[in-house]
Amino acid sequence: MAKAYTPGLLVTRHKKHRCIRRLPIEGDVKVAVGDRVVADDIVAETALPGDVNPINLSNMMSLPPKDVIDCMLKKEGDLIALDEPLAQSKGMFGMFRTIVHSRYEGTVETVSPVTGQVIIRGAPLPVQVRAYMGGEVVAVREHEGCEIEADVAYVQGIFGVGGETHGRIVMACDSHEQELTPDCISEDMTDAVIIGGARMTVAAIKKAQSVGAAAIISGGIDDQDLKNLLGYDLGVAITGREDLGITVIVTEGFGDIAMADRTFAMLKDYVGQDASVNGATQIRAGVMRPELIIPLAQVPADTHDRDSETGELAIGRTLRVIRDPWFGMIGEVSALPAEPHVLGSGSKARVLEVKFPSGETAIVPRANVELIWE
Repeated sequence: MAKAYTPGLLVTRHKKHRCIRRLPIEGDVKVAVGDRVVADDIVAETALPGDVNPINLSNMMSLPPKDVIDCMLKKEGDLIALDEPLAQSKGMFGMFRTIVHSRYEGTVETVSPVTGQVIIRGAPLPVQVRAYMGGEVVAVREHEGCEIEADVAYVQGIFGVGGETHGRIVMACDSHEQELTPDCISEDMTDAVIIGGARMTVAAIKKAQSVGAAAIISGGIDDQDLKNLLGYDLGVAITGREDLGITVIVTEGFGDIAMADRTFAMLKDYVGQDASVNGATQIRAGVMRPELIIPLAQVPADTHDRDSETGELAIGRTLRVIRDPWFGMIGEVSALPAEPHVLGSGSKARVLEVKFPSGETAIVPRANVELIWE
């Protein structure tokens, strides 16, 4: 029997979640299989090669390239400090010598008799990879990284900016429909993951930045507010590397839209607990969604894995409508007509029937919904 599938976002009180922590180049892995880690633990580290800084001594000293080696005061492999003498010409009769001081700090890597250039390599750049998520190390890749697994509550957002962070969950709004404004943010939210309700304003985000919050999450954001926050139009790209000092995630979309009631209610149950947040988003091939992860000390007794396949449309599945006139509304699949349906525009499309919490039903094109995986 044929099956229908559609994309969706995961919002669940329990899942087994595994994250891979990987170095950009080979280095040292600091953990072993079976170790318990918390978000701030360093699990691997390495050092990236420093910047390459060329100095053209041949031009600076008005010498043929092959004569540069004889004038060097430092040899390859030597350390050199900023403004320390690097080379000195022989001058005439021991006088009128030209001394070249280093404009860089680092190590003399090469001295070329062909080009007359000296390469000074800057100090190595340390790179540390942290666990990001509390849990158990379940796999180690030698010189590369590790995998961490935990039972978690998990929320995927629609869009985010800013990288990995973590903090305790605090509620800034009383309901999922309340706008997140500056007066919702207090000074005691330092290092916190702030949960809002509906649209978050740019003023609220900037106040959260000023109090030192780790992240701010709400239902929606205005496109112009996002532009004002970043200082530029984002366009279609991978986010997550913005230097904002805070991670921002919207769970529903752009505009004045409230957070889903079930998402808000779930997050409210975890107030005070530590959460890991990553705003990285990519909407092209290899889709990435922003996420909020709450490691669980105890697995809830009333949770269970669904037996339906990920992304499969089936009667009873929870979904969100992502096009007008029911944009943002959440309901359940109540019927899956097999035949294409004639839409108001006159075109034909595969549709489904959605039942909303109010009891109202609507016929919606399958392309206009996304599942909320549980």
